[in-house]
Amino acid sequence: MTDHKNLCRSSPNQMIKFVAFILTGCTVYTLAWQESLTRRRRNEVTRLYYTSSSPLFERMDRKKLIQSSILPLVSLLPIKTANSKESISSLLETKNIQKPPPSRASEFNGVDNMYFPTWMEGEWQLTQTLVNTETPLGLKFIGGPSGSEQIGRESQKEQEKQKNLPVELRVRFLKTKFGVAEDRLYNLRNRLDAFAGRPVVSSVIYADVGESNRQSVLAMGGSESDPLQTTLVYFKGPAAQKTFLVAHESEFLSPDQWAGLELDRAIFALTNQSTAPPVTTDTALIWLLTNKSDGTVEGRLRLAEFLNPQDALYFEARNRAVSIADYSLTFRKVQE
Repeated sequence: MTDHKNLCRSSPNQMIKFVAFILTGCTVYTLAWQESLTRRRRNEVTRLYYTSSSPLFERMDRKKLIQSSILPLVSLLPIKTANSKESISSLLETKNIQKPPPSRASEFNGVDNMYFPTWMEGEWQLTQTLVNTETPLGLKFIGGPSGSEQIGRESQKEQEKQKNLPVELRVRFLKTKFGVAEDRLYNLRNRLDAFAGRPVVSSVIYADVGESNRQSVLAMGGSESDPLQTTLVYFKGPAAQKTFLVAHESEFLSPDQWAGLELDRAIFALTNQSTAPPVTTDTALIWLLTNKSDGTVEGRLRLAEFLNPQDALYFEARNRAVSIADYSLTFRKVQE
């Protein structure tokens, strides 16, 4: 795990900045100080330190929190077949990944969510391990708004340190009228705490949006406990994160093999008197899950990060992924 000894104790004018993803699923928040407000943007430092009068956050690797904060699932819309011109699973084999466009509205508007195959229902012990990380467009594209190769190199070096370090956590998927959905309140807390190495979450709640809201779920025969697609996390410190589902699709390669894609947008902000602006990040999560004969589920997860308009190299990136992280997944069913 990340070294927890050094905490930033600089004044708010010099230090607080956010880096968030929206893991993907995975993924982690890094908390670090910066000497200039102009450098307070996504990916411009290798760490971000989060302090208050009593430090409640310790250093965490940004991409680990990205992958810890999201566990995307299968979508109701639209479902590709294995014979599609560009299959989702093929995105696990290429470095040239384009940002997906927003999903279209559908007959499921109001109850839309990410839904897993039926064989994912239940509670699982998940082992998630980083196996590879790349910067397909070069280090400067993960070097912050200034495009600093030095910052990009340091960030990549920190990510490399997390390779082959398995993280264990519990996750759960619930059967609903609309499909098997991730129990986001349970999973998000477990993932954030597991990747931080300590309890960091104060509370997690669902947020109503047009595409997924409690009123529509109940009107269509769902229940109060059915998961929604948008979450709001409050941390044990002056920070919060809201994560939206922007785009999603899925395909079945066989009855026991499924691939899914989602694009998540996360807004990570301080909730104290700091003037540091919120940080918005876009991350695509690409999944391949296989139901094994021994009752386990083996999988792969790829996190592909994209720049936002506040980044100086946004137009040069042309909506291509600037950072890729690959994880192995093993789900073992928890016996009741």
